[in-house]
Parts: sequence; structure tokens; C-alpha cells
Amino acid sequence: MKPLQISADTAIALSKKLNVPIEQIMHMPQHILLKKLMELEAEKKDQ
Repeated sequence: MKPLQISADTAIALSKKLNVPIEQIMHMPQHILLKKLMELEAEKKDQ
């Protein structure tokens, strides 16, 4: 699997928001990353 096509700045921001190492973000399948981002957004709305 090839790494995600995102910039380093985006990877760092996602890493901080999701509390996941940058290396894991870069090699995470896109559909899983999108799912995690949707879960994060849902939690944010609930608060």
C-alpha cells in the first residue's frame, strides 16, 4: 500500500488531532482515516 498523498503539515495536524503517530497516519488506509475523522467530528458536535 502506498502512503497517503497528503502534505507533511496535514499529517502533523492529523497526528495531533487523532493522537496517533505520524508514521501510522501516513500508512493508514484512506477509508479508515476518513472514518476516524468522522468519529472525531461527531464527538465534537456532541460537546
